[in-house]
Amino acid sequence: MLLAFQAIAQLSTAIGTFNPNPNPNPNAIAFDIAVRAPPQFNALRELVERHFELKRYQAVSDLEEAELARLLVLAEDDVRKLVGTLGYFSPDIRITREDAALRPIIVVTLQPGPAAVVATTRFNFAGDIATSPDINAQAQKSVLQNNWLLPNGQRFTQDAWSSAKAQALRGLVARRYPAGRVTDSLADIDPLTSQANLSIGLDSGPLYRLGPLQITGVARYNPVLVPRLAQLPPGLVYDQKALIDAQQRIGASGYFDSANVFMDPEGDPAAIPIQITVREARLQKVVLGVGVSTDSGPRVSLEHIHNKAAGTDWRAVTRLQLEKKAPFVQSEWTSLPDEANWRWVGLGRAERFNDRALLTSAQRLRFGRTQQTERIDRNIYVQYERATVMGTAAAVDTRANTGDGSALSGNYVWTGRYFDSLPFPRSGYGLGFEVGGGFTLSAAENARRQPFTRGVARWLGIYMLDGSRIAMRAEAGAVLAKDDARLPSTALFRTGGDTTVRGYGYRDIGVKLPSGNIGPGRYMAVGSVEWQRPLQRDSMPSDFESTLFIDAGGVADRTQALRPSVGIGTGVRWKSPIGPLQIDLAYGVQAKRLRLHTSVGFVF
Repeated sequence: MLLAFQAIAQLSTAIGTFNPNPNPNPNAIAFDIAVRAPPQFNALRELVERHFELKRYQAVSDLEEAELARLLVLAEDDVRKLVGTLGYFSPDIRITREDAALRPIIVVTLQPGPAAVVATTRFNFAGDIATSPDINAQAQKSVLQNNWLLPNGQRFTQDAWSSAKAQALRGLVARRYPAGRVTDSLADIDPLTSQANLSIGLDSGPLYRLGPLQITGVARYNPVLVPRLAQLPPGLVYDQKALIDAQQRIGASGYFDSANVFMDPEGDPAAIPIQITVREARLQKVVLGVGVSTDSGPRVSLEHIHNKAAGTDWRAVTRLQLEKKAPFVQSEWTSLPDEANWRWVGLGRAERFNDRALLTSAQRLRFGRTQQTERIDRNIYVQYERATVMGTAAAVDTRANTGDGSALSGNYVWTGRYFDSLPFPRSGYGLGFEVGGGFTLSAAENARRQPFTRGVARWLGIYMLDGSRIAMRAEAGAVLAKDDARLPSTALFRTGGDTTVRGYGYRDIGVKLPSGNIGPGRYMAVGSVEWQRPLQRDSMPSDFESTLFIDAGGVADRTQALRPSVGIGTGVRWKSPIGPLQIDLAYGVQAKRLRLHTSVGFVF
């Protein structure tokens, strides 16, 4: 019986499952281990040192010489498997014992040999993706093959092989085929040639289309709200991103505290039900905010939101903001979206601009429609606006471009955002334009109604360089009208400040009036070039960036009078939880002074 037990114990030790009794003194070490490899293979040496199976026996004080010799023979196979995970399948491994004064040293001498590289990859497709003549199915198949993470000629490792298979499966189930799976995979390694021949089987299963929406949690709001926010019509081909976007739209709408959009792939693929569970937000909410900016100084705001204002389905958002240079009060009423995501919008706003010697009071009434999609925003509206300019007798200029007037206009605004990610874009571009026209309504003596047209175009491009980025920005605007047209200042242009031309104060760039004050102008041009470079931490990009920039902008009543005001400087960016935080120090060349600029968020 004793002999049988000893045989079982020896067999268990040989396959690595028997853990000998450790020495009661945990600080006693039976032998040391040294792994020696060429300097360029430090990662390989650290892998062996960390996961070497022989380390388990260092604390066994009564390990016999014969048992240690047997473990050394088994250790070579262990090392061979470890280095194979990094793609070295023909290594030269020598494991020897060196006697030392304190205790013996087990030396692992390792020459990895050539790393295996991928020679071929074979994809075996099954299911709808293999047989469908649909061009979208064939395009998805091509994307899976073209985006394969282990292309021919790339070094093979176990981690890369696992990542490539996982990435291929994610690409398969992300669109059209949520029941897709990996049916088989094989990495055939030839140690003599250090080549890896790969094969992977992907079964897409059937094509999935969306069926009816099953909505739970709606009690207060109109039942049409969730389907219109979701934008998931029956018959739409399954797209994981579409479901995620629907969930984000519902959750960000302000009507719900939470939203969950879920599809059970076990249903009928031809009309898979979509389950949407929501938790409604309160009908009313009050938000108190405080902040500070270098443009307008400290500010405090009070906002009231009513999701069913005056007993209707319209949302009313009323905001009061108090600050030194540009306080305002505004109320915006918005209807529920229709099937195409268009909403009716009504807005009333009163604001004041304190430009030192000139004090402008402005009012605005607007009514129209708006549509917001993932990349494109559209606005069509009719607007009445009025501005009154006040100041000392020396400050007020009687010319038309002081901005003292009123107007009625029709406008169209289009904005497209094509960035790789928001709110922290690394590449991409955005562009937008505004076009409008109308006539003045000044009641001043001898003033006549005058027609005018107004246009604004803006662009932002972000381009990747080697470890850094270049961001370029441009904006131009023009108002066309007769010289004696009394246009309100809200329809004209001034610039300067944190997000336009740094190195100058808020609205400091405009038309110089005969009185010496700065007024609005009919033409504007602004441009900027900024170099952004991530700051490194432990050889990896951190959440901080350094920047160098040059801004230029001008405002005039005639295009030939446009003269740029230039600002140059440097700054720091931080990816904060509430969006990009910008801190810039800029020197205004014409103003001949330094200014500190801060702003939060990415806006285009």
